[in-house]
Amino acid sequence: MRAVGQIRAAMLSEAMIARPDRVDHAMPDIAVPDFAMPVAPPDPDRTLRLALTRQKRRATLLLAGMGGLTVASYAAGHGYWAGLLQAAAKAGLVGGLADWFAVTALFRHPLGLPIPHTAILPAQKERLGRALGRFVADHVFTEADIERALSGIDVPLALHGMLADPRLADLLAAGVTRLVPHVLDGLEAARIGDVAARLAPQLMSDGQLAPVVARALRALVDGNRHQEVLSFLLDQIKQLLRHREAALTQLIEDRVREQGGRLVGWAIGGQVASRVLSAINAELDRTDPHDSDLREAVTDWIRHEIDLIETDPDRARDLGDTLRGLFTHESLRFWAADVWLRARGAIETDLARPDGWMRGLVAKSVAGGAASLIEDEAVRRAVTRATLALAREALPGLRARLSGFIGQVVTGWDTRALTERVELRLGPDLQYVRINGTLVGAMVGGLLYVGLSLLFGRSESP
Repeated sequence: MRAVGQIRAAMLSEAMIARPDRVDHAMPDIAVPDFAMPVAPPDPDRTLRLALTRQKRRATLLLAGMGGLTVASYAAGHGYWAGLLQAAAKAGLVGGLADWFAVTALFRHPLGLPIPHTAILPAQKERLGRALGRFVADHVFTEADIERALSGIDVPLALHGMLADPRLADLLAAGVTRLVPHVLDGLEAARIGDVAARLAPQLMSDGQLAPVVARALRALVDGNRHQEVLSFLLDQIKQLLRHREAALTQLIEDRVREQGGRLVGWAIGGQVASRVLSAINAELDRTDPHDSDLREAVTDWIRHEIDLIETDPDRARDLGDTLRGLFTHESLRFWAADVWLRARGAIETDLARPDGWMRGLVAKSVAGGAASLIEDEAVRRAVTRATLALAREALPGLRARLSGFIGQVVTGWDTRALTERVELRLGPDLQYVRINGTLVGAMVGGLLYVGLSLLFGRSESP
């Protein structure tokens, strides 16, 4: 761009020399392509760098002033006041130089000289990183500090804010729909049957199954839940009798004909079948859940069988053998495989639907969990306790990992970059050490001169 400006100036000068009266001072700009020049990224530490430079300048100017005052004190002649000025100036100069050396030695070799025990930070970078990591882990991430920080946070409310977001439910539902097919792929129907066949003998061996069955049956009977099972069976029998009435009637007539002859069968076979089926239906209709001889008989029989299973080893062993043979039968394996294939097909079909049961279940679960975190005080207390317990349990490992992480990060830093970063942040305060050292040195030098003069008398010589 500078070359283009020089060309334009040269062209304008030639035009003025050749035809000064025709020169258009509003000469149009020459179309110049706009070349993209690389722009340096902004310095994030510019403010810190300016502050450090400013403080260094102040400390150095004070030190230079103290040196000039020292030289001036020798030209001030002889006498008490000249001696006092000279003592204070020399002490301030020495104090300023000593603190300059100390501050500089932290970050680099003073004057570039490899003096021992200087450039401390670059030389001790690894040890500094380990020490910094231990300090943060041991004195910042303490159990008391973590509990104090967590006590000021309403964890259930924070979780409610997350769960109440509809986007989270959509995200979880999408995650489930992506995860479930992979889980299904890992479960093969053949393996399910094989696993069931292998596990069944182990789970049902050593008489472990009979007590479990006995306890389950006793709980069923004590809760009167077996009546529901019996009602279901009776209802199924009624439906079977209605659907198979014609076939059963024919079967009874045939039996009557076989026993009494064709004539008897023809005469009363239909009546016998009708009476038998009517009697069965009437008895089934009288089986009220609260008052029925049949139900009481079934209940007494079940309780008797439970007592036998619990007290008779032979009966318990027979039950175990029967169930073991049932669960290990080949037909059960095929049945389990068929059930698995049907279930998998239903699951995959549901997952493909945007309004499927699985997606709805996830959405309802998330919404219910969010509501309980606000409305149920017991849930809130449980979440808070669980958070504190989890923090206490994870803290030792976290502190060790944090200490090692900080040490690795500091060790991996470039030595020059590390020195610059630390100096930019601590340097301005360290420059006050130089300033204070210069001023305190001058004050102490003057006080020493006054004290020695009082003890040994004034001296007229410097």
